[in-house]
Amino acid sequence: MTPFQTMRLLTHNFLSSGFLKNAPTGYPLKLNAIKIETKEADFDEKFIKNMIPKINYECLKSTALGIDSNVHLPDALPEDWESNEAFLKEVHRVLMCVEIVEGELQCPDTGRIFPIRDGIPNMLVQEEEKMDEQPE
Repeated sequence: MTPFQTMRLLTHNFLSSGFLKNAPTGYPLKLNAIKIETKEADFDEKFIKNMIPKINYECLKSTALGIDSNVHLPDALPEDWESNEAFLKEVHRVLMCVEIVEGELQCPDTGRIFPIRDGIPNMLVQEEEKMDEQPE
């Protein structure tokens, strides 16, 4: 499996089911991980520093704690996060090294389940499940 074929917490942090009918936000998706693998990934400090302002830190921390008891993230984003190497390395580990191989994602609004198989989340839905398109 290549790095692009695996579900990581970085991916999870950006996924939403807001396209579903009756799903006003569809975020964050509840992650039920059945099979997890931890794999080494080269630490790219610049990449992690660029991603931190883009992620929902609270969502990342709660999801990571829900699937990995070895998470060492502070309750809130530290003020010194840009110069805190230990923090950056832990964020890297959580975002890039924890892979969800099997499991499911659940819409917080509708309860709709999206399976994760072989590291790939399947978020395809039937036409009748989709939110009606808004006229432009």
